[in-house]
Amino acid sequence: MKLIFIGPQGSGKGTQAKIISKVLGIAHISTGDLIRNTEGDLKEEIDSYINKGNLIPDKLILKILSERLKKEDCKNGFILDGFPRNLKQAEDLNELVKIDKIIEIKISDEETVKRLSGRRNCNKCERIYNLKTSPKPKKDNMCDFCESILFQREDDYPEAIKKRLEIYHKETKPILKKYNTITIDGNPKIEKITKEILNKIK
Repeated sequence: MKLIFIGPQGSGKGTQAKIISKVLGIAHISTGDLIRNTEGDLKEEIDSYINKGNLIPDKLILKILSERLKKEDCKNGFILDGFPRNLKQAEDLNELVKIDKIIEIKISDEETVKRLSGRRNCNKCERIYNLKTSPKPKKDNMCDFCESILFQREDDYPEAIKKRLEIYHKETKPILKKYNTITIDGNPKIEKITKEILNKIK
């Protein structure tokens, strides 16, 4: 089964993608992880853009993705998390591989702002907490594991979140019309969302 997980920031799509990939025994491919873990000539090509502060071209991302999909753990299927982000990427992806379904995890813009504005990061061990949902730090503003002071990313401030949401609605949501889409309510507890996704894709 070849799936794409889509949802606004903070919807829990990454969490669900990881859980569902393990249940189904298929690969979870996060674009961010894919770029970070690339090696050799492709890594040098990526770094040539990142080091200059430029966006990585879609053509290069597709090239990296194409190589990833050839690996053994993608033989029975995969979940794409974070790609495609717009219609052009979706069209290019369609030439590379046929997607069975899109899982849209839906939450309101207000809920997105609430969830992301409560997010805190540990600069040392890179763990992520949330003051309003979970996991919450045991001590205010301190990492449970390395006791470093937590910080809030600039793109997790409400104004920045709203700008990201505008891009999501304008560029990413139109993709849903191009595929067989299953919409899931992202508000219940993680376990309930997982159960609903599994029920609807089987």
